[in-house]
Amino acid sequence: MTARPPSGQYPSDEGPGHAPATTGAPTGPAVPATFLPARTPTRTGPATAHRDGSARPGGSADRSAPTTSPEPAGGPRPSRAARVSYGSPPVPRAPRADEERHEEERHEEERHMEDGGAGGPSRVAGRPVAGGGAGPDDAVEDERGVRAAPALGDEDRRRLLAGAHHDPHAVLGAHPVRGGVLFRALRPYARSVTVTATGLRARLRAEGDGLFSGVLPLREVPDYRLLVAYEDAELELHDPYRFLPAIGELDLHLIGEGRHEELWRALGARPMTHQGVAGTRFTVWAPNALGVRLTGDFTYWDGTALPMRSLGGSGVWELFLPGVGEGALYKFEIARPDGGHSLRADPMARRTECPPATASVVHASHHDWGDDAWMAGRAGGRVHELPFSVYEVHLPSWRPGLTYRQLAEQLPAYVKDLGFTHVELMPVAEHPFGGSWGYQVTGFYAPTARLGTPDDFKHLVDALHRAGIGVIVDWVPAHFPKDAWALAEFDGRPLYEPSDPLRAAHPDWGTLEFDYGRTEVRNFLVANAVYWCEEFHVDGLRVDAVASMLYLDYSREPGQWTPNAHGGRENLDAVAFLQEMNATVYRRCPGVVTIAEESTAWDGVTRATHHVGPSGFGGLGFGLKWNMGWMHDSLAYLAHEPVHRAYHHHEMTFSMVYAYSENYVLPISHDEVVHGKRALVSKMPGDWWQRRATHRAYLGFMWAHPGKQLLFMGQEFAQGAEWSEAHGPDWWLLDPSYSAEPDHRGVRDLVRDLNQAYAATPALWQRDTDPEGFSWVEGDAREDNVFAFLRYDAEGSPLLAISNFSPVVRHEYRVGTPEAVPVWREVLNTDDRRYGGGGVVNAEPLKAEPTGWHGRPASVLPVLPPLGTVWLRPA
Repeated sequence: MTARPPSGQYPSDEGPGHAPATTGAPTGPAVPATFLPARTPTRTGPATAHRDGSARPGGSADRSAPTTSPEPAGGPRPSRAARVSYGSPPVPRAPRADEERHEEERHEEERHMEDGGAGGPSRVAGRPVAGGGAGPDDAVEDERGVRAAPALGDEDRRRLLAGAHHDPHAVLGAHPVRGGVLFRALRPYARSVTVTATGLRARLRAEGDGLFSGVLPLREVPDYRLLVAYEDAELELHDPYRFLPAIGELDLHLIGEGRHEELWRALGARPMTHQGVAGTRFTVWAPNALGVRLTGDFTYWDGTALPMRSLGGSGVWELFLPGVGEGALYKFEIARPDGGHSLRADPMARRTECPPATASVVHASHHDWGDDAWMAGRAGGRVHELPFSVYEVHLPSWRPGLTYRQLAEQLPAYVKDLGFTHVELMPVAEHPFGGSWGYQVTGFYAPTARLGTPDDFKHLVDALHRAGIGVIVDWVPAHFPKDAWALAEFDGRPLYEPSDPLRAAHPDWGTLEFDYGRTEVRNFLVANAVYWCEEFHVDGLRVDAVASMLYLDYSREPGQWTPNAHGGRENLDAVAFLQEMNATVYRRCPGVVTIAEESTAWDGVTRATHHVGPSGFGGLGFGLKWNMGWMHDSLAYLAHEPVHRAYHHHEMTFSMVYAYSENYVLPISHDEVVHGKRALVSKMPGDWWQRRATHRAYLGFMWAHPGKQLLFMGQEFAQGAEWSEAHGPDWWLLDPSYSAEPDHRGVRDLVRDLNQAYAATPALWQRDTDPEGFSWVEGDAREDNVFAFLRYDAEGSPLLAISNFSPVVRHEYRVGTPEAVPVWREVLNTDDRRYGGGGVVNAEPLKAEPTGWHGRPASVLPVLPPLGTVWLRPA
């Protein structure tokens, strides 16, 4: 991973890197039809409240959230008529004739009830109501039979209105009291609130500040609703404060223990039916908050009416909101310990608005998976002993403008045609700044809305699986941005980050590091790794910036870091987290592979967690590790003119000194073709022909070298320019009308043939982690710039790879071979004319001669093309 622009460099609603909010949409009705208002309110008018808090009494500004929201991706937002208002008043307008008739009928019914009606349970003025009994003789009643409720205490009232009440359900809703049932509702801007149930209709008394209350002479709490009247509209809805908690004790216990492996099922927004009513359960972990209120488009971004309750010592706040469903936008309004307020996106949101908008979106998946055969086969596979050739992709720029579903029509076919076994997707989790390439994540549980919905992303993964392509996703648990609407000081104090500012601040990227020593934070990340593997069927996680997690002094000067308990520089909490993450993923998700981007000599990155190494640590438990040393050394060798390469010969051979210390991937990744490093073909010296020839020879050497392969998009057809996330690969180079198109198409044809030959040759992958699967033939021909080695499969069948990194043809270059192979044939030559080479090939089989060479009993005399690699196999 390269250095990235610091978080917060641009406000979330402007600045470079932001894609227009034109894809991915809330879908489906937000509310059952029974909860629709009689008159459709609009969001205009003097009392409209915006999500930045600017028109909300007691609200706080959220400068990173726009006051108006662009149309979400994938279609228009649900109509306002499909939402329930929980706080803001509608705008007056002239009633229609049918509405006037309905209003008159309602008033007539009320007058009938006040006059006593026909008797029975429908009477409320001091008479039996819904089976209830009369209260004490000294009870004060109003003209409707609703007695005044005991006054709400000043402290409760203050905290409730300030959004700082830990248990609003204790003062709101319905509660049995002496002489009946006390009802209290908080409905700002409402003109009246009426309790309705079978045989019951009673208007509550106004207490001021949007509070309405009253005591009805009932023996038990009925199944009631609230009829809330505004200036010129009425809304009938369930009272959120009559519901029990919709999260179980086991969930809370596991959260407290930091062992909830399906955390996304317990926290966040979850549409559900609770106590027979459809709605959404909202839960958030904010242990330092004085109070939490829910706000969203269903409250016109005024959270006054929806305070959440604290569920004891778990730090979890909860509210079940009837009538709100998929597609609703929401945030949490946090009352901070310092008395301030902040508006926060949901850390567990499974869907978000399209940046630069920052709200979370209520989501439930409806994708029907069609990859059963792939998933069954994956569970029984062993990645280390299988072909593993990876095409790295930045989805937003691979084909700019395509959505997940459009990519599903093109990417699987392209990757399959080139013969790659896997794609690796640069981070797809939501991020506010596009220029970070996804490496500054704010929505760890939500695929970016720039390209569509979570189900759209599942569709892409499904399509890749059905094409036989595995999916690896870049995962970023090393740091997170400082954006004020996201994780930073989430509940008013350091929560996801360490409390020590020096320890929290990442020195390179202007971001914050995670507090791996906190059980809930570790749980948040471990569950997130499981989430991507289980919910989205991804086949691997490439973990970004592992080195920055492992060392306390990473990019820090003396005095800027504190040693661990043993006086060392290892981050023991990060070690424990990585071990737990890997162990959990491998236990729950058979066949998934985890891959570490780790650039140091840390011992045991891919060793089992229970095997203690010389350093005293158990292994980190990764399946594979990026071989950054091989990448740097080999590219440094090739950057020299051929005449100087003799002095750097060891840079190409040194990798075999440690090749079996870990399970390696050989990465030519995005990091190597940006920020002035030049594209792969442009790193090579010489003229255009020599550059392309060296590029092809290097790929042939790479595919034959022990380890798995990874190639970044655009390098498969020798793009000469650096990659830019703004426009992606230079696909125009493959346009037949371009004069140099054959040069680029030839390199792509070579990549296809490399992958096909690789997949068909077990010697190249079956024993990648076994030293007996490799043997040098010629590793010291520095004056010739030649390297030759043998690869063996499990049965001992060999492949002979020879690379000539000098620009001269080497005729009858004797190479030692095993005695058991009498005849060899060329199966690949990077100088073939089909690839744009000069055609110096070994067209005829090569007979082994009984002349010992390179310490072997036999030898062959192939012609070595200039700047070329050849592969030979037994004929």
